[in-house]
Amino acid sequence: MTRAAPTWLVPIAAIFILQTIAAFLSRFIPIIAPAVSEEFGWSGSSIGYLTASNSMGGLAVLVAGSALFKLIGGMRTLQLTLFAGAASMALFLHPSVGIALAACFVMGLSNGAANPAGSEVLQRFSPPGKRNLVFSIKQAGVPLGGVIAGLLIPVMVACAGWRTALFVCAALVVLPTMLTWRVSARIDGPPATGRRWLTKPGRHSLQALNAPLRSLMRNRGLLKISVVGSLFAVSQSCWFTFTVIYLIDRLGYSLGEAGAVFAVMQTGGVIGRIGLGWLSDHLRSATASLSLAALVSAATTALLGASNAQWPLWTIVLLAFVAGCSAASWNGVQIAEVARRSPPDLISETAAGSSILVNLVNMLAPTAFAAFVAVTGHYDYAFAAAGACTLLVLYFLPRDKQAAP
Repeated sequence: MTRAAPTWLVPIAAIFILQTIAAFLSRFIPIIAPAVSEEFGWSGSSIGYLTASNSMGGLAVLVAGSALFKLIGGMRTLQLTLFAGAASMALFLHPSVGIALAACFVMGLSNGAANPAGSEVLQRFSPPGKRNLVFSIKQAGVPLGGVIAGLLIPVMVACAGWRTALFVCAALVVLPTMLTWRVSARIDGPPATGRRWLTKPGRHSLQALNAPLRSLMRNRGLLKISVVGSLFAVSQSCWFTFTVIYLIDRLGYSLGEAGAVFAVMQTGGVIGRIGLGWLSDHLRSATASLSLAALVSAATTALLGASNAQWPLWTIVLLAFVAGCSAASWNGVQIAEVARRSPPDLISETAAGSSILVNLVNMLAPTAFAAFVAVTGHYDYAFAAAGACTLLVLYFLPRDKQAAP
């Protein structure tokens, strides 16, 4: 009984806290951006580019950070990137879009570190028979961070202005991260070496940059389930990035109303991720649960684009909740499948490789969406195209039977 807490509760709680904070830091961008854009005169499509820069930061960590994960530990890497992201929020005080893009890049580092760190820890500590559920609980921290951001940031902007909201949000990132600092030493274990953390780059280090992507070639199922994650990310990234600005620009919502709808969507994501994880373990089939999520995700994404100002508020709220339960519910099951199909000594690498594909989509999809809307003015076609991409999940899902845990 005395060892139950450190081997089960403590690692999951610590990873869950850090995952939630990393998600809050990412969701901060599309929620506060309308207020910043209005004051500085940025275009509405700039939100897509800011989000893409955030994903690029996550991609940079995934491509180049695998050695750092092994050297100082996944949790410690995640903590350091969260501190850097909190500090970079001050750059939003400058009216330059270019500087804001740099800030978003730094803020994205923690998003890239979260999945490899969490996958390695949870694969070691998850109880037998509950892997999908545990991974989904951890991933539920992503929409939970969105719930906090969607409810809190619009209120702070309305009451104290977006500048004050910046500093409060930075404190909300730093303080919980500090609480997990001592715990990470026990979970990560001792550093891989007692020598310098930084070494001179050479040919070997350059070759190691593509190690995460190479690791996905270990078996066909591992590559296919990684592609599945990238296809799911198309709809999810469009919901996360453009919901608030779409509701404000096209449906005439206030920032507070749009933030509340965003929070409802993220609440659906919390419920959906845990529910989909339970369903996968109950059915012993990740394929069945992910197929259901893909169908509902595609439908809700297309419906959002078809909505208009005449739709009652409750219909938009309901649509957002169902979208959260589907378009934002797949992550835990997909990441658990990547870990299950991975060789035990390559879990960090394969998790990073799968996340690289997802982050590429998180970078490219909002950029393409923003460019398309800027040129054509059609949100409806853009959302419909995103939903169609998610339907391709049904083709790429591995069909082999899930092994017993």
